[in-house]
Amino acid sequence: MALLPGQEVQDCGGTGGRRASGRSGPAGPAASPFERLADRYDRWFESPKGRRVFRVEAACIRDLLIGVPRPWLEVGVGTGRFAAALDVDEGVDPSAPVLRYAARRGIRTRQGSAEDLPYADRSFGAVLLIVTVCFLSRPAAALSECRRILRPDGRLIVGLVPKDSPWGRAYARRGREGHPFYSNALFYTCREVIRAAEKAGFFPEDSRSCLFEDPAADVARYRQPAETLVPGAGFAGLRFGLESGTGSRF
Repeated sequence: MALLPGQEVQDCGGTGGRRASGRSGPAGPAASPFERLADRYDRWFESPKGRRVFRVEAACIRDLLIGVPRPWLEVGVGTGRFAAALDVDEGVDPSAPVLRYAARRGIRTRQGSAEDLPYADRSFGAVLLIVTVCFLSRPAAALSECRRILRPDGRLIVGLVPKDSPWGRAYARRGREGHPFYSNALFYTCREVIRAAEKAGFFPEDSRSCLFEDPAADVARYRQPAETLVPGAGFAGLRFGLESGTGSRF
């Protein structure tokens, strides 16, 4: 499912129609498990492990939003868990069922795909893609759309589960075994995502990482995020600008 080392994130036609056009919605009606199983997906965040994982991942992204101008948009907002925790202004997703959850959490929502965002040029100070790139059929097109709708002083924030981490390998294995969500995912390394963002006109600026523990371990509390990319970390946050010159902490 995943790209081989050294390959680039590119527009691929999907994998047998299984991949979504956005984190939580399908390219076509009823094609995505996020629509069929929206309640199951959302309830995972209320499980003991789900709460702990979500808390540290949200902290990882929150650090990267400090000083970023508003308004903020999450692309692939899903049920709105991250958007609500991070005080994001608006969310877009192809899936109407999951958007109802996001709306109940106070997020202004709009239905649409990552590859054809329903917004005017230069509309947002931040665009967030949190565990979204791995579910996109055409990630390069989505990154180009994110650049189009960002203001010149805006930032792109990407959260991902790296393919070459223990967490990425565990999720990919579960996908091969038929897991309803992970079987739709195509994971990438941080390097692959950085390269794709650069090709879309972004400049890498800052990063965070977390989930240093084994994914199978029973952890009472995950370590706080590191202010850099740590090899093997199960979650990475990447921040990109539209202009170089500020220096990079990658």
